[in-house]
Amino acid sequence: MTTMLDKTHDPHATSWVEGTEGDTPFPIQNLPLGIFTPPGENRARGGIAIGDKVLDLVGLPGLLQGPAAEAARLADAPALNALFTSGNDLADALRLAVFDLLTDPKHEGDVAPLLHPMAGCTLHLPFAIGDYTDFYTGIHHAENVGRQFRPDNPLLPNYKYVPIGYHGRASSIRPSGDDVIRPHGQRKAPDADAPVFGPSQRLDYELEMAIWTGRGNALGAPVPITEAGRHIAGLSILNDWSARDLQAWEYQPLGPFLAKNFHSTVSPWLVTSAALTPFRTAQPSRPEGDPAPLPYLADALDQAQGAYAVIMEVHLSTAAMREASAPPFRLSRGPMTAMYWTAAQLITHHTCNGCNLQPGDLLGTGTLSGPERESFGSLLELSQGGKTPIQLPNGETRTFLLDGDEIVMTAHAEAEGRRRIGFGECRARIRG
Repeated sequence: MTTMLDKTHDPHATSWVEGTEGDTPFPIQNLPLGIFTPPGENRARGGIAIGDKVLDLVGLPGLLQGPAAEAARLADAPALNALFTSGNDLADALRLAVFDLLTDPKHEGDVAPLLHPMAGCTLHLPFAIGDYTDFYTGIHHAENVGRQFRPDNPLLPNYKYVPIGYHGRASSIRPSGDDVIRPHGQRKAPDADAPVFGPSQRLDYELEMAIWTGRGNALGAPVPITEAGRHIAGLSILNDWSARDLQAWEYQPLGPFLAKNFHSTVSPWLVTSAALTPFRTAQPSRPEGDPAPLPYLADALDQAQGAYAVIMEVHLSTAAMREASAPPFRLSRGPMTAMYWTAAQLITHHTCNGCNLQPGDLLGTGTLSGPERESFGSLLELSQGGKTPIQLPNGETRTFLLDGDEIVMTAHAEAEGRRRIGFGECRARIRG
């Protein structure tokens, strides 16, 4: 673990801030970091989510001391990169200090003026993203997709030895709430003689989690598996939109390109590694007969507590459903423990050749599907490649997404005896 349990994880701790005692994703035990602009202003800066409010960090340095005050000053910026340049220590100090301010009523008079209603704020990406790598750690997803093309051999031989990934496009990552413009590109039907150009007809979502890097590493200096956890700033939700028809035509021989780089959506709040400490859990055991990780990826402590007890959900709201004021329909629900590799293993493998990660780099887990249909993390799986339409409660059907469809992803960290904490929403609507 990057930190130990402390008073901020006490499930009985309460805050004087209204709205923190109910079923909120942002109780006092969470305190996620983000970048926001208050209503009526135009300067983005750091904030902390508490209940349905955002605590403005600009006014905090005068109420803090030492590393916590330095952290608040570094967070007075349009991105959190500088706060994490030297690792998680400053952010952890800020978390402890803010916890004290928000739990002791004697500070209410000083701190309350710094709270903004979240509904009126504009939320931005938490980091200036230099690089984005998307992995393929969801083994059930890999098997489900592979089975559609290779029924007798769904996984390629390298899958259980090496964390598979590709370098994505950082410039097209957007925060929750931004519309997705339907991508255009080449697509070719299996029985067609030549491809055609036009809008994607098989637009899909992918349920993922975003792993944000904090402290980086120098070029040529790999991060050992025993140190990799200290390079993780925290997690958000990630939707890696995919144009399946473009992907099927273009992905060989070099992998994803236009089918993936047009848009990715990330939830705006960074749930820090410190907040996630009570929710670390054992990495699921590999099935009998699977190879053990190679020595550079093997660490007993990482296997014992390198996974996250996080439950994720995907909901769909169509234009017709919204017009009828019908609630969104839940498409799937599943665990983050569907990852075949831990987050630390991804960091170590990414750097094992000397590649340098930087603060604010984003690593996607890849689509995280569970073993049952109700936990599949994409329409490609739920509709069996478009062969089996999904029946919606209002009589509509879907195989892939139509214009006006809105996908809403949520996630919560849950553990017995702990206060549940959430990640907020990862929401976007398709626009033609």
